[in-house]
Amino acid sequence: MATTTARAVLEGYTQLRRQVAIMLELARAGEWDVLIERQSGYLQLADRLRELDKSAELDDEGVQRKAELLESILADDLAIREQLLARRNELGQLMDSSRRQRDLHRSYGKQASSVVSSADDFGQGIS
Repeated sequence: MATTTARAVLEGYTQLRRQVAIMLELARAGEWDVLIERQSGYLQLADRLRELDKSAELDDEGVQRKAELLESILADDLAIREQLLARRNELGQLMDSSRRQRDLHRSYGKQASSVVSSADDFGQGIS
């Protein structure tokens, strides 16, 4: 039974490794909605694996393989976090730009509209 549990744990870490690799590719491609959908499956798998891992007894080779898989998982997880931080910063800049445009429109919107309207009246479209 211990061998079966150990094999299941290592297979679980292998699946987790595959899942996080796919998630990293989605982050790099900017597929944020699909990434979020994948994340829920990743978290469920990690929870099941955490419980299974408590009862597993790995031999030296199994411990080494688990360590290698965890190292890869953590490296990809860090890369995903970096992609997410970059995306958050990008969205923050877009929100700031939108806020500035809205504030300018509130302050100068009527005057800007009348200038454009006057120019159109004289056949001088603004380019």
